[in-house]
Amino acid sequence: MELRRLVRGTIPWTELEMVTLEILQRYERECVRVEFLDADNWLSTPCVVDEEWFVKILTPQNALVHAVFTGARNLGAVTTGSEGFFEHFESPYQMATHELEATKRMRRIGLNAPAPIEAFETGEYAVLVLQFLPAYQTLEELAAEEVTDWSPVLFESLRRMHDHQLAHGDVRAENVLVYDDALYFIDATSVDPDGMEGAIAYDLASALAVLAPAIGVRSAVADAFVYYTTEELLAARDFLDVVRLRPDHEFDVAAVKGEIEKRASRRPSTKG
Repeated sequence: MELRRLVRGTIPWTELEMVTLEILQRYERECVRVEFLDADNWLSTPCVVDEEWFVKILTPQNALVHAVFTGARNLGAVTTGSEGFFEHFESPYQMATHELEATKRMRRIGLNAPAPIEAFETGEYAVLVLQFLPAYQTLEELAAEEVTDWSPVLFESLRRMHDHQLAHGDVRAENVLVYDDALYFIDATSVDPDGMEGAIAYDLASALAVLAPAIGVRSAVADAFVYYTTEELLAARDFLDVVRLRPDHEFDVAAVKGEIEKRASRRPSTKG
């Protein structure tokens, strides 16, 4: 957590007050209650305003850190033989507008995501405003039997996303929420449309990294094979080592690879 705070940076209180005043003016409120969240977030300062809006404040340092992370991810993709497919942003405002648009796209294709409100600039900062989801749980917070129930829903949702040429790019337990008996996605990153095949493989590898420790390797891989082809799962296998390098994922790479290969050997190729 301390490393995350250091990398994310700290916004001076005077600047936070400036952002709050901007929110007051934009939404014609005389006062607002702002609760800053001690969240595991590298790339923004998150807060909740009046228990109505989820707000991310993004700084130039956040944009710089995102560029560094993007370079490292693309380097990892190259080691699999794929072209780098993650896109970086030139400014905090680009980061905010991308997430706003990605949220809109997910909702347009029937996936659940917090309602997008707006993105705006104030001073050197960008501010993203989304619907606040009260009393949600992340996949990480659920009991194993509950994650087992949601695992097919996660793969089915990713299948829909991928069929519409949209990739999440940052599937982690913290970015998949259960709210009001439905699965929600947050924090989608930017992916080059020309690299969609690699991005799909990366999403699948990330989903397996989330689910395998929670529900078991066999169950996670079996659920994935319901919605994805043998070729797609074998491509995901090649990204497992890259995903494991992230501090967010701890899972048995060899076991997941072995289970994919075992099931692939029993299932005919879908390519004609």
